[in-house]
Amino acid sequence: MIKRLQKHGNSVALIIEKPVMQALGITEDTPLQVTVNGNALVITPVNVGVGPERVTATVKELRKRYGPMLKRLAD
Repeated sequence: MIKRLQKHGNSVALIIEKPVMQALGITEDTPLQVTVNGNALVITPVNVGVGPERVTATVKELRKRYGPMLKRLAD
């Protein structure tokens, strides 16, 4: 894939299309680490945890599995 930088105010920007973002599992809010390796620009998502969707799904599964037992322990 060949890309060109685009003018963005006083800077230039590299546009990342939605299919590429989906393949990487990133959103516009994902922090990215930018490094230079020789003459290559390397952009890597920063691992900031599992994400809110996964936390919600995990809590839902735990409540389903352990909810009744935890309720009995609380009583």
